[in-house]
Amino acid sequence: MGEPFLEVQKVTKRFPGVVALSGVDLQVYPAEILALIGENGAGKSTLMKILAGVQPADEGELLVEGKVVRFSGVQDSQKSGIALIHQELNLAENLTVAGNMFLGREPGKFGWIDQGLIQRESKRVLEMVGLKVSPETLLSELTLGKQQLVEIAKALSTDAKVIIMDEPTSSLSLRESERLFEVIHDLREKGVSVIYISHRLGEVKKLADRVVVFRDGENAGMLERNEVDHDAMVRMMVGRDISQFYQRTKHDLGEVVLSVRGLRSVEHRGHELDFEVRAGEVVGVAGLVGAGRSEMLAALFGARPALGGDVSVAGKGGLPRSPRESLRRGLALVPEDRKGQGLILDMAVKDNISLASLRRDSKGPFLNTSKEEELVAEMTSALSVKTPGPWQLARFLSGGNQQKIVLAKWLALKPKVLLLDEPTRGIDIGAKEEIYLLMEKFAREGMAVLFVSSEMEEIMGMADRTLVMHEGRITGELAREDFSEEAIMELATGGNINKEE
Repeated sequence: MGEPFLEVQKVTKRFPGVVALSGVDLQVYPAEILALIGENGAGKSTLMKILAGVQPADEGELLVEGKVVRFSGVQDSQKSGIALIHQELNLAENLTVAGNMFLGREPGKFGWIDQGLIQRESKRVLEMVGLKVSPETLLSELTLGKQQLVEIAKALSTDAKVIIMDEPTSSLSLRESERLFEVIHDLREKGVSVIYISHRLGEVKKLADRVVVFRDGENAGMLERNEVDHDAMVRMMVGRDISQFYQRTKHDLGEVVLSVRGLRSVEHRGHELDFEVRAGEVVGVAGLVGAGRSEMLAALFGARPALGGDVSVAGKGGLPRSPRESLRRGLALVPEDRKGQGLILDMAVKDNISLASLRRDSKGPFLNTSKEEELVAEMTSALSVKTPGPWQLARFLSGGNQQKIVLAKWLALKPKVLLLDEPTRGIDIGAKEEIYLLMEKFAREGMAVLFVSSEMEEIMGMADRTLVMHEGRITGELAREDFSEEAIMELATGGNINKEE
């Protein structure tokens, strides 16, 4: 592979009370796709910030083309050919595409911004990433997937030789993700290297030339292209074999707790949905992006209006008109967007957990603080929430612990039916296992669980039954013994697995 373009040697980074990185090494070769994986807290983001000039290393060296470099800021890193694309896109929606690409480094001539040069360069790099929009297009008019391509074009406009992508597909549709993969391969063909950080191991297997694994701030291992598989990556990340990652136990089911008849959502008003979920049952909902899965959960919970139908919870029917009404009936929804819809990030852990129970635990206008403290202690213990204390702001917890707080908020109300929309999106492999164990625990205790997931392994590993949706309708139902990727995908694309030969 020749000499590395970028090299990290024995880099250490300490924060108060924490060693984030301890003597880590990393090599990035020209024109390669290097995946960097590890659990939350493994040190991936810390190293990327060091490479991008956001923060300095305490010990160790960085080398670019064999020469030691020291970055005092982001501009130094960019001048060395390194660009970081954050998970949360760093763009201004009120500016044009070209304005975003050259923001803060506008070329000038005689004290004036050279608009002609900006237009020419913007057009050139937009063509490189295959984005067919005018440089004068307002960013707010583009989809999230196209905004991601603008970020990549912005990096290329700095003559980046290494582009770091942090969870780039976390908010993209399947089609947008596929387009991004094509662009990444094109970048490699043009001699650009990509450091790809993702919790989605299927993407890593599909893209990576090499995989480097971090665990607890240290190098845990490296896999060459022919060694990359799911089990090997998981083994390196968690330091042990997970022989039964999805620990489902077969047990007797109870009565029908959730019965849905003729439910019609606003988005798919031409299709009626009919299904049941029993006490102690975990039912998965599979389908491609746009199939109407999230819309169905929102309609069940009363978060979006339903046009008709009946939703019966423990024998009490009717169409939910609001989330408050659904909560009273025993339904709870953990939304896909936990940061935007599930949490108040600038409130403490205790306030988020007790939020839904305030009316129940209050004495008139006064909050029963002792009962609140008791509830928070009980839920953080039951769900093993890792937090310095109940006063910690939710935004400073890992994705897995944030998800547990959302669960705790609703479980405090003791719901009969738990609706989960992409319950493990954006969390690491260890936190996923904890969520799966909690789902199994809820089912064992008699709760009905209905969950939407875009991860085939998750559906096949956790569900007792699977409902498969396509364009707003349920195209089929599969029992656990009938699960296969082929059967699920056939139904998800509108096919019929029961069609006659």
